[in-house]
Amino acid sequence: MLQHLDSSALPAGQLLVRCNNRRTTRCAACAEVYRRDTFQLITAGLRGGKGTPERVAAHPRVFATFTAPGFGPVHNRRTDGRACRCGIHHDQDDDALGTPLDPDTYDYEAAVLWNAHAGALWRRFSIYLRREVAKRAGLSQRRFRDHARVSFAKVAEYQKRGAVHFHAVIRIDGPGGGDTPPPAWATSGLLTDAIETAATKVRVDGPTLDGHTHTFTFGRQLDVRTIRSADFNDGQELTERAVAAYIAKYATKGAETATGALDRPLKFAAELAQLDISDHARRLIRTAWTLGARKDLEHLRLRAWAHMLGFRGHFSTKSRRYSTTLGALRDARAEWRRAHTAAATNPQPDTTYVLAHWVFAGTGLSAAETWLAASLEPAPGTEGEPTHG
Repeated sequence: MLQHLDSSALPAGQLLVRCNNRRTTRCAACAEVYRRDTFQLITAGLRGGKGTPERVAAHPRVFATFTAPGFGPVHNRRTDGRACRCGIHHDQDDDALGTPLDPDTYDYEAAVLWNAHAGALWRRFSIYLRREVAKRAGLSQRRFRDHARVSFAKVAEYQKRGAVHFHAVIRIDGPGGGDTPPPAWATSGLLTDAIETAATKVRVDGPTLDGHTHTFTFGRQLDVRTIRSADFNDGQELTERAVAAYIAKYATKGAETATGALDRPLKFAAELAQLDISDHARRLIRTAWTLGARKDLEHLRLRAWAHMLGFRGHFSTKSRRYSTTLGALRDARAEWRRAHTAAATNPQPDTTYVLAHWVFAGTGLSAAETWLAASLEPAPGTEGEPTHG
């Protein structure tokens, strides 16, 4: 069977392919695929599936949130119902939330550097956590590997003030990972206690700038909850589905969603003056750009990651044996599409010759497509008007 495809005959005049950008602000369609893949990855580690045994649902599991320390007072919504320090009860959508009460005294330098070291802080925490679990089990580090394994999956989220914090599912398995049952001493209570101790102890030494030595730790607000407990959301049960959905929601968001910053790298500092972003985000980005010019900080690549406010780690990470991988999910989807296409076209079992020549046309919508998308938007003030046939 001989088939021929001429891209000029396609509706857009070009062959459209996925950009695979995980950010909602850049490509909503690809971000939705990424979100769903993350949901499946997290769910597989909570109740099995996608190559992970269902027995993991019986392993000790908790959902933990690690925050950043404070860098200065900011506008907030107090949980006790009292007004913010500025004397105002802020609405949930108030743009002032997360911004400093006094920008001139806010430690922007420490905020950016904390983001830049957040990944290293998590890696060290994972080491401390295994030590603490082993200690509670009465085992040495060497012997611990023969009895149990700690698995996790986490996602990074930006708070409104621009500081990264982590949401993580943490699980105790047997020595072979999810394929083996955990030892009898492994409980959610033991895991929770080990997490709280490890998070308090862990620290990463940062640079010394102008005589000030930076040391990075997690913030005092640490939240650890047993999965399938009733203390997740106003008494609602913390189920596997709720946890997976919560983590997947943040996998497609970056600093631009929380702080009004950028979703693309800067080329020149002069661009900041022309951008429609918040003053707080502008100062964070400018601080990252300025620090990035220092020779002693070049390993942090702060200019390349200034739009991420210094954070350069992966948004979604997991330990090796937590569950399946995003790559495996993509491969399975591609294989299904190939099988579906083959069944639809019913090709002959002969040798197939593929001759193709492609040229990169660009990213995003063409001028004609942009015009068409704008023409399809409702006129201002008519979004709620009924249509008449």
